Amino acid sequence: MTVTVDADYLVVGAGAMGMAFLDALFEHSDATVALVDRRHAPGGHWLGAYPFVRLHQASALYGVASTLLGDGRLQQVGPEAGLQERATAPEIVSYYGRVLERMVASGRVTFFPGCEYTGGTRFRSLVSGEEYSADRARLVDATYVEGSIPSETAPPFAVEPRATVIPAGGLARLDHAPRQFVIAGGGKTAMDACVWLLQRGVDPGAICWVRPREAWLFDRAVVQPDPAVFLGMAADTMESAIGAATPDEIFLRLEERGVMLRVDRGVLPTMAKTPTIGQWEIDLLRTITNVVRRGHLVAAAPGRLVFADGDVRVDPDAVVVHCAAPGLPDRPAVPIWQPDAIRPQVVRVGFPCLGAAMAGFVEATRDDDEAKNAICRPTSYSDSPVDWLTMQVEGSVSAQAMSGARDLKAFANSTALNPGRVTPDRAEDPAVAEASARLKAAIGPGREQITRLQAEFA
Repeated sequence: MTVTVDADYLVVGAGAMGMAFLDALFEHSDATVALVDRRHAPGGHWLGAYPFVRLHQASALYGVASTLLGDGRLQQVGPEAGLQERATAPEIVSYYGRVLERMVASGRVTFFPGCEYTGGTRFRSLVSGEEYSADRARLVDATYVEGSIPSETAPPFAVEPRATVIPAGGLARLDHAPRQFVIAGGGKTAMDACVWLLQRGVDPGAICWVRPREAWLFDRAVVQPDPAVFLGMAADTMESAIGAATPDEIFLRLEERGVMLRVDRGVLPTMAKTPTIGQWEIDLLRTITNVVRRGHLVAAAPGRLVFADGDVRVDPDAVVVHCAAPGLPDRPAVPIWQPDAIRPQVVRVGFPCLGAAMAGFVEATRDDDEAKNAICRPTSYSDSPVDWLTMQVEGSVSAQAMSGARDLKAFANSTALNPGRVTPDRAEDPAVAEASARLKAAIGPGREQITRLQAEFA
């Protein structure tokens, strides 16, 4: 027998995108919602994240629009003193639990944890097997741009018998110290794993880092919830684009301005997902000199790593750390409002929680799907420098589409999720005024050159 669930919306996915959308919808309408997730609690991939992970960006820029993550305080000690706090995985999971508890207490939101979405408006409990159907609900697929992490993804390489391969989180559970660690992956998870090992006294010479590609990363110091800092970074980006002859030249100019970082300044990166990182982390990572650049790992075997062009010898005792999950999905940007479902996506470049919240606000305050899609234009994630230009072009189109929606602009300026908002106490700040003036002067020609280069190199 199928249990009928009476709700206006069926939201599938209680991760960052689903929670940000739901929160804005909840705060700005009287809708009833059934929230479904295969995990046991809200929080998405943070429930399975490696235990030593911290939010890569400032806490204030993550979460839901109605509730600040953390206390908005500056770090007082350590290599990031003076920068905004960054939450740990347990802090993020606890935060989402409190946000959802408040919504459930209203009687308008019902949470169905441990449930699998089965199509249409139907879902099934993974525990009891009970079937549910929210017949009249509108579907919100908050999993369309869901990422993947090593703890929930098999290694993308073969593991031969007797080879020791663990996900990044397994480092915290080792019961012995191996003679060598092999870090497989060139992205932020691999960097986090390397930093964690180095901070715990592992000799850099005991780490072999398999880095198929080099990466561009934002310096965390310039991606802060401070309008003078953030608008200054945006101005640097547009000024760097003016007159640039190639996508790579834009990134090299941004590196000169202290906006972009790379681990090896002798190798031009081909990856530009551009997460944030601290200069102190880059300094630690540069102490690792045993770097293997032979493409993607094909197989891990006792005492050797197999690549398409041959083998690399490693210690027979080596522990291979799988950090090579795809991360952000390679899915095209599609209209958010479609006949079969609403699919929240990024509509503010680099800030998925803000974008999902804005989509939730638009859903709560407008009736016509065509009008909603005209206001909220999704942007894709980037992988390469050319993709990054494409993301910037899409972001410009999205910003233009939202520019006439005064209520949406007011909503965005009301939440800490928006790094560029100027609060009343900063309205007369000379540093904010200077950054704003620079951005205003550069944004036109900068966008024009980015669009030209994107068309030329795509």
